Amino acid sequence: MRRTLNALGALICAALLGYAWYAQTALNLEPCPLCIFQRIGIAAVGVFFLAAAVHHPKRWGAGAYGTLIVLAALGTIGVAARHVWIQHLPEGAVPVCGATLNYMLDVFPLTDVIRKVLTGSGECAKVTWRFLGLSMPAWVLIASAGLGALGIQANFRTRR
Repeated sequence: MRRTLNALGALICAALLGYAWYAQTALNLEPCPLCIFQRIGIAAVGVFFLAAAVHHPKRWGAGAYGTLIVLAALGTIGVAARHVWIQHLPEGAVPVCGATLNYMLDVFPLTDVIRKVLTGSGECAKVTWRFLGLSMPAWVLIASAGLGALGIQANFRTRR
C-alpha cells in the first residue's frame, strides 16, 4: 500500500506540473517568481514521493521519506500562502514590480534572490486565472496540504 500511495503522490505532482506547463504555454499565463518557487516546491514533493515509491523502504526509511515530503509540502504551503496574501492586499499596499527572476539570479546571491522573491512584487499580485473562485496559488496551497497529508498517510500510517 505504501508504494502505491507514494506513486500516486508522484503522479499527482506530475499532473500539477503538467497543468502549470500547459497554463504557461497554451493559455499564455507567464509565471511570476512566486509561481516558479511553488513549481519548485511541487517538483521537490514529487521527487521525494517518487524516490519513496521506487525505494519502497521499511520503517525508519519510510519515516525519512515522509519527513522530506512533509517538509517540502510545508515549504510550498508557505510560499503559496504568501502569494495568496499578496493577491489580497489593497491596491496601494501591493509592492512595485521588480526585476525578473532570471536577472536576479544573474546579479544577486541566491539568499538575496530568495528574500526578494518571498517579499513579492506587483506581478505576483495579479490574478489572471481562477477556478471555482480561487486563484492558482490558492489551489497550489490546497494541493500541497493534500500532498503533505498523503505523505503522512503513505509513510507514517501504513504498515506495508
